Amino acid sequence: MSKLSIILLIAVMANVFSTSIIDRFHEWVEKFHFHFENDAHFYEVYRKWSTNDRFIEVSNSQNLSYTLGHNQFSGMDTVDFRKYLTAFSREVNEPAYGQLGTVGSPSSVDWVKAGAVTPVKDQGQCGSCWSFSTTGALEGAYFVKYGSLVSFSEQQLVDCDNLQNGGRDHGCNGGLMDNAFSWIKKNGGLCTESDYPYVSGTTKTAGTCKTTCHVNSNSKVLSFVDVKPNSDTAMMDALSRQPVSVAIEADQPAFQLYKSGVFTGSCGTTLDHGVLVVGYGTDGSNDYYTVKNSWGETWGLGGYIKLGRGPSYNNGAGQCGVLMEASYPVL
Repeated sequence: MSKLSIILLIAVMANVFSTSIIDRFHEWVEKFHFHFENDAHFYEVYRKWSTNDRFIEVSNSQNLSYTLGHNQFSGMDTVDFRKYLTAFSREVNEPAYGQLGTVGSPSSVDWVKAGAVTPVKDQGQCGSCWSFSTTGALEGAYFVKYGSLVSFSEQQLVDCDNLQNGGRDHGCNGGLMDNAFSWIKKNGGLCTESDYPYVSGTTKTAGTCKTTCHVNSNSKVLSFVDVKPNSDTAMMDALSRQPVSVAIEADQPAFQLYKSGVFTGSCGTTLDHGVLVVGYGTDGSNDYYTVKNSWGETWGLGGYIKLGRGPSYNNGAGQCGVLMEASYPVL
């Protein structure tokens, strides 16, 4: 659709539009290569985008600890976004929580700066966040033990960690990081990203499990530790050792459109998304956890978010429930 067509369609939709809004919407369409199926689809996306545009403007006018901005999800409303997030499976179990040290944690941790974190990845149109959280934790554990940063294959988990292959996860329909750690243990390790590249973000489905890639035996998970829930002390202690897989609630509009700063906005504890905590610190006014997402670098702070840290968030469950279900692998 041409720029002139977009302008004309918007003009039909309403009597008055500022040129700046028209231009910004067109820039968003061009930036994210958005394609419209028909005029009705165009009107629907523009309506949702303009609602989000107003939400961003109002939120940023309040001088909060964080800012919002347009990204690839700006054309989605809450219903659309929650469908996108249907990707994290919860199971009722009784984990044995790891006994961590009591020597005290450092004032800040940054595994990105330490070299233990691969570049931000993009799960695309597949509910595979659990696999990206899993590989992120595995990559961190591998770096800590061997001093080498290796990118491991999410696609192998999506294709192979299922009932047919002795696993318990569900490809693009969700999964659980602890299940994935267990599958990697059974499999004797995981293949690298380059040997088994990710394609489900485009195909939108899991593929046939391939057994021709070379499994890195040094990546075999011996066990995994479930971090004591609802405890900043336990989380910080775990993070002093290595990056940690966590589940959070990510379906709120402010999270969807997060751009920068320490996110202290509305965010519950209905866990629906798997991510990776890669450190913690403070900006002088707000303590935070640094979280690596799997939505590409166009979301948030180059693909990261800083979640508020402290006992006041969700009665101790952490901002967005970040302290509720955390774990990391042991190699």
